Amino acid sequence: MPFRPAIVTALLLAAITALPLRAVDAAELVMVERPGCHWCQLWHEEIGASYDKTDEARRAPLRRVRIGDLPPDIDFATTPVYTPTFVLVEDGAELGRIEGYPGEHFFWPMLTQLLDAHPEATGEGS
Repeated sequence: MPFRPAIVTALLLAAITALPLRAVDAAELVMVERPGCHWCQLWHEEIGASYDKTDEARRAPLRRVRIGDLPPDIDFATTPVYTPTFVLVEDGAELGRIEGYPGEHFFWPMLTQLLDAHPEATGEGS
């Protein structure tokens, strides 16, 4: 059978479009932090190392930004003051936030509540 580039191309395109991709406008969790922030460091030690492996990360992948260099693509409801501040963002707009880090036992329920309040952006709530 002769090599047919059009068939190979069509098969590759079909395979690529069948892959589960995250929507471009899906939510993300933006962590606003400051160098030397004790609470930011504690979050990284207690949560950060495993966050990417959680259902919460699937619903809202983490994006880290510095408080002194806030990205122009995010329309914060108010300028973050405290670090860390965790801002749930979709299409560049803030949906909600957690200010400060209350410790791992309180962080997870607070994050779940925030994600569940916006199921259209983060997937099904519990």
